Amino acid sequence: MEIVKYTIIAGIGSFIGGTARYLISVFVQQLYKIGYPVSTLFVNIFGSFLIGIVLAFWQRDIVSDSWRIFLATGILGGFTTFSSFSQEVMLMMRSGEFYSAFSYIGVSVLLGILACSLGFLMAK
Repeated sequence: MEIVKYTIIAGIGSFIGGTARYLISVFVQQLYKIGYPVSTLFVNIFGSFLIGIVLAFWQRDIVSDSWRIFLATGILGGFTTFSSFSQEVMLMMRSGEFYSAFSYIGVSVLLGILACSLGFLMAK
């Protein structure tokens, strides 16, 4: 029965995270009207930072397994988006924007890992 509980917890969190991602993406995209996918980059880096905090809290037993699944797997898993990232890279490459595509990959991966590490260290 625990799997059912965790599935429901993750699903509710995913709904919240996906909704937040959409709203923030629309806002950021309207704020920065450039061709570069700033909104996806923002949510992925910010989400990575928050996941680092959640993991540090979970490691210190400040957050239970249920809360970790709700926050990290559910909300932040729904908030961050590898599929949108992949689509944006593919579209850039198809339109010949290879420099933009590869810089976006590098910046996303590097800043995502750094943000997660920073969040973890700050919350430790």
